[in-house]
Amino acid sequence: MASKQWTSSALLMWLLAAERVYSAPVTSSAPFTEKTQYPPTTEARILAPGTQGFYPTQLEREGHPWKPTPTGLPYATPHTDPAQSDPESPWGLDGVWDTLDHPEQVPDHLLSFLIPGFGAIASGQAPSSVPVSAYTPAAATATPSSATPSEDQVTTHDAPTSTTSAHTKPTASASSSASQTTVSSTLVSSGTSTTSSTSTSDTSHSDISTTLSVAQSSVTPMSGGQDVFVPLATGPVPQTISVRNDHPVPKKGIETVTTPIETNKFYSGLFLGSQSNTTFTHPYGLAWAKGSGNAGSWGMAIAHNEVNVVANGPTNANIPGNPIQYYVNPIAIQHMILSATELTSSTELTAENLLPFSADAVLKPSSGSSQRITIPLVQGMGYVTGMYTNLQPLIQSSVFFTKLVTAAQPRVGIWKYKVTLADQTSWLVYAIPQDGKDPDFRLESNSNLRGPQGWSGTIQITKNPAGDSGEKLFDGSAGVFALEAAVSGSVQDRTGTYSLSFAKAGNKVQDTPLMMYALPHHVASFDETTKNRMTSITLRSTTKGNATAVVGETWSMVEPDLPTTMGFAPWSASSGSANSLSAAAQKVILDVAPTELNQSVDQQSNLNSMYYSGKALSKFATIVYTVNKLGGNPSLSATALQDLKTAFARFIDNKQQFPLVYDNVWKGVVSSASYGGDSGADFGNTYYNDHHFHYGYFIHAAAIIGQLDPSWLTAANKDWINMLVRDAGNSAANDPYFPFSRAFDWFHGHSWAKGLFESFDGKDEESTSEDTMFAYAIKMWGQTIGDASMEARGNLMLGILRRSLHNYFLMESDNKNQPENFIANKVTGILFENKVDHTTYFGNNLEYIQGIHMLPLLPSSAFVRSQNFVREEWNALFADTATTPASGVTGGWKGVLYANLAIIDPASAWNFFAQSGFDYSSIDGGASRVWYLAYAAG
Repeated sequence: MASKQWTSSALLMWLLAAERVYSAPVTSSAPFTEKTQYPPTTEARILAPGTQGFYPTQLEREGHPWKPTPTGLPYATPHTDPAQSDPESPWGLDGVWDTLDHPEQVPDHLLSFLIPGFGAIASGQAPSSVPVSAYTPAAATATPSSATPSEDQVTTHDAPTSTTSAHTKPTASASSSASQTTVSSTLVSSGTSTTSSTSTSDTSHSDISTTLSVAQSSVTPMSGGQDVFVPLATGPVPQTISVRNDHPVPKKGIETVTTPIETNKFYSGLFLGSQSNTTFTHPYGLAWAKGSGNAGSWGMAIAHNEVNVVANGPTNANIPGNPIQYYVNPIAIQHMILSATELTSSTELTAENLLPFSADAVLKPSSGSSQRITIPLVQGMGYVTGMYTNLQPLIQSSVFFTKLVTAAQPRVGIWKYKVTLADQTSWLVYAIPQDGKDPDFRLESNSNLRGPQGWSGTIQITKNPAGDSGEKLFDGSAGVFALEAAVSGSVQDRTGTYSLSFAKAGNKVQDTPLMMYALPHHVASFDETTKNRMTSITLRSTTKGNATAVVGETWSMVEPDLPTTMGFAPWSASSGSANSLSAAAQKVILDVAPTELNQSVDQQSNLNSMYYSGKALSKFATIVYTVNKLGGNPSLSATALQDLKTAFARFIDNKQQFPLVYDNVWKGVVSSASYGGDSGADFGNTYYNDHHFHYGYFIHAAAIIGQLDPSWLTAANKDWINMLVRDAGNSAANDPYFPFSRAFDWFHGHSWAKGLFESFDGKDEESTSEDTMFAYAIKMWGQTIGDASMEARGNLMLGILRRSLHNYFLMESDNKNQPENFIANKVTGILFENKVDHTTYFGNNLEYIQGIHMLPLLPSSAFVRSQNFVREEWNALFADTATTPASGVTGGWKGVLYANLAIIDPASAWNFFAQSGFDYSSIDGGASRVWYLAYAAG
């Protein structure tokens, strides 16, 4: 990677992002009334489209500057910590980055969440159906009852004698009604709705835990099929793994949490580095303002960016269609902000209730204060909700208010305000006071909407893109919000089903339906019941097309045609598994096999990298399997199999160059390499980067060894491999040693590779093929050890990956979710939560960018990489008539390209690998000619 190139790019983007303002008249003749409030000024500053915020486009500054490459390219390392960059600069251009050569790299609450009951990750139980409180989009558009005032009326409702709902954390004491908060929450499952309302001294999640316990008896297993979330044993790690309590990354704002923490999930910006990086819930992004922006706020900023503010990279003339290299959403636009007058420079941000699909961001005026705003962050949440305790609410905007209307109450106890910002976007604000009294919010300036002092209650904010019809739909769900979520799933025959269930809290929670946003891959797989709950409201997500608002507490998705019969043999969509090869193909394979069988697996796996070591073990296991089963000559591979088991024992005994350690801070098994100070050692494994890649290769190799020699499946060997599964893809939510599903995101439908590195653009993933490899590896390991749940989970993950990769990463010409001027790249390159960049962390060669989405070529490759996609990609980029013909590529990537060609043209792929005088330099160190021949022949 050329750092100079990136520096010039960053300077250009900084110039584009420099603030430009112009004035626009505001109708100043309108009175400043309770009904229609204009800012008390005759002008409003409007930021020109695309000029507010900044665009972090330097990959070297993303905190994940390492990526595997078969060709041994150098990678970039920082001389300064990205977290220390100037937050006011577009990308902290003060930092110094060099390209260095590293040749040695080449060859407390989690336990109570989802206790048996809700989503039943721990117990394997899940709801089979969920009522929607008789709420439908049509019902939402009905005329309000006569008891509801019209917008022309300005009505203050007195507090009811008894309050049925409130939503904030209690403050001083239980005896003070002004400081005591009652949380109403519900869990809906198996056609029943269980509601609990309790006073609590913690956030409303403690009530949810009570509800989950109550609901346990009413939850029934999914009808038929194999539950995919039956936990592995949750005991300690093997004794060969030592424990360390000194991870190099400190926990900020979560110091008291002692349970496993999700390191690779969407909300890690709350506790990493500056704590001001965006949490992308989709469609909204939230970030601690920390005194920045036009409003100078210390609250939680909310952003939703339309396409007009997206910055596009340069076009690439070497790719047909001249697609742009990247697109990136601006960072730090503060459309709306949940704040309070008490929040100043002493404000503290903490993160609580860190769960697989949610976390609570808590803002307090100072450490130890009982005053707080608790903001539940749940993937897909329809409203941004702040639960206030004894504070003076301050709703702010750095984009500036131009108009505010005090609107009719959608229900008793909920006050509503309609906001227009200077960028002409429309937002709705709902205030639900604990005492039931009119909060009488007043617009006091272009940036400040102020509420009453000492206020407790809930404020919800949502963007309304759909005019009056959208407003009625939002009114119908106002007052309730998601607190947590859980996933359940099963596989029956070749069909997989999975559900996302949301626990909700709020005003009249049992009677009010929840509204959440679904991504395109959800919508495409919804069952009929869930599909009927979709609304007409859509909002753009940052990198995954439009999100659609859906009503209901549970979504159910169906994935048909799972590869349940796929094994270790080559597989195709048309023919299935090729468990036998022709005699002619066998002869060629057995003739060339000794060349690779006689290589030293001990030397190739005895490395200072878990990644490269795992690739070597997986490669040799595949060679042995090919010769033994597909070539029909077990004796020829017998010595190599024994050598493979001996090499594998080094890792099970934990005697590799950098032994694994159990990190007791974040809770996981990591390489000890970075404890010496180099955060980039082994691609950041110690920092939880890429665990599904690294450990997936070991799991795959073990699955093959165990099938070829069942006697190898001793308790010690199985426990060590299961430890890797638990670390990267745990099926249990109550495991005290590992978090649930560290890598795979069951909301997004794919994994995130970035671990404990602060990043303006959020999590990312570069290698979809290695993501697929992990799912395939646990499928086959489950098959090998007779764990039907693990095998089914791998099959379901593969089905979900096929759909999500088709929608977001592997772009066919009719792709609807990526920008039209980007699709010709065919693959996304690196997909972040906030941007997509057609590049890699290790170089810009086209074969690198496309190839990292191909390797390793396994039976699962043809399942997720459709023939139509492979054909489009090959013809556009690597055919003899293309700008980068595969025939002219050098090094290990050449073999990757031709092996991938076997998906659509096995004859040509076979001819390449079977040619006389074959050049072995075209084989990646993690692949083999033997397997590629079998793959093409199958």
